[in-house]
Amino acid sequence: MTDDELKPDDNDDVNGSDDAADAGGTLDKTVGVDGVDDEQEPEGFDEFFERRAQWTGGESDRIDASDVHGDPDSGDLGEPDGPDVPSDDNLPFSRRQRRRDHKRHQRHNIILIVAACLVLTLIGVGVFEGYRALSRWSAARASQESSSESLDYPGPGTGTVTFTIATGESVNSVASRLVSASVVKSADAFTTVVSANDATIYPGTYQLKKHMSAADALSVVSDQSNAKGVLEIKSGERVSDVVAKAVALTKITTKEFNALIDSGGSGILPPEAGGKFEGWLEPGSYDVSTATTAAEVLKPMVKARIEKLDDLGVPTGAQREKILIMSSIAEAEVNKDDYYGKVVRVILNRLSKSMVLGMDTTVAYGAGVKASQLTDAMLADSSNTYNTRLHKGLPPSPISNPGDSAITAALNPPSGNWLYFVTTNLSTGETKFVVTEAEFWKIREEYKNSNSDAN
Repeated sequence: MTDDELKPDDNDDVNGSDDAADAGGTLDKTVGVDGVDDEQEPEGFDEFFERRAQWTGGESDRIDASDVHGDPDSGDLGEPDGPDVPSDDNLPFSRRQRRRDHKRHQRHNIILIVAACLVLTLIGVGVFEGYRALSRWSAARASQESSSESLDYPGPGTGTVTFTIATGESVNSVASRLVSASVVKSADAFTTVVSANDATIYPGTYQLKKHMSAADALSVVSDQSNAKGVLEIKSGERVSDVVAKAVALTKITTKEFNALIDSGGSGILPPEAGGKFEGWLEPGSYDVSTATTAAEVLKPMVKARIEKLDDLGVPTGAQREKILIMSSIAEAEVNKDDYYGKVVRVILNRLSKSMVLGMDTTVAYGAGVKASQLTDAMLADSSNTYNTRLHKGLPPSPISNPGDSAITAALNPPSGNWLYFVTTNLSTGETKFVVTEAEFWKIREEYKNSNSDAN
């Protein structure tokens, strides 16, 4: 073996010692995270091996076998260029990377802690504000209840108080007088309970107690059956019906009422009434418990009627009386609001053709009976000025006290050429309107076939 053949070995020894020195240098000193050399204690073999044996995991970080062993196909098993050990910067688990990961985890944890604290703070603020709001509400409610209690008697009350509510009297007026009579403690307590219950108070005389609760007092005056001396007029009732009720509720006799009615109602009726009370009594409830004369009973009713006609926009003078006559006939002939206007249109069409109205209800009024009580003799009685089968034009006066719906219909009747109508079904009130006489006989036959008690 020549000296030349020994040189590579010598070089290997030399290189080997250099590598060892390099390796030793690495053990004694490492580069700090901030680029400053940090003196470190020598690592053990296991730590050194574990640190140097980690790779980044990518194909580019691995040592290709061909780099170490050469190309097997060419037969060149050349030597590697040298130990290809990744640097600290490329190792994910190097000490630098571990420090970075540690700080990153610290930051993440801090963020989580701060977020949790913020959420807890918000929850705490919400709970606190909710508690404050609840406390304020509770205090306000307690104050309100205390105030309500101070404005009202607990009830049920003692003794007896006779209390009269006038027709058309306002709730505020009633409340004020209840306080004056020592029935309720405050007007506010009474008006509040009326409003809360959407209650209606009725005119009349009631038996109440002193120091009642507002609710107890309302329960009495909102029940019409408790009222004494209250006369109620219903739409379509005649004056004779009203007088009979008034006589039953007062000490005034029928003779006294008839005397006033026959006298023409001077100082009570308006000129267009023609001295007749029929049609001029406004439907509603009236307290007659303290009335001692017929005039005291009827005058408030006439006054209320005039006010209502004004409110509805009914023309004054002769036209007002005409509206009352037509609306009273319509309300007497049919029993549905939808038909009132059509009946008025039939009346107007017949008047325009100079035809008799032929309304049985007017004949019955003049005869002093109900329409169902008419006889052939009554229908043929020409002395009855209300017999519109024989006398042309409107009857001398209204035949009842019509309500708002009938009056409104008379003011605005629908268009149509109808001349006849028949209530074909007495049970349902169905009424049919026709133009020709031939059609009339057909619906009249239908009426007879549909009703067993047809006349």
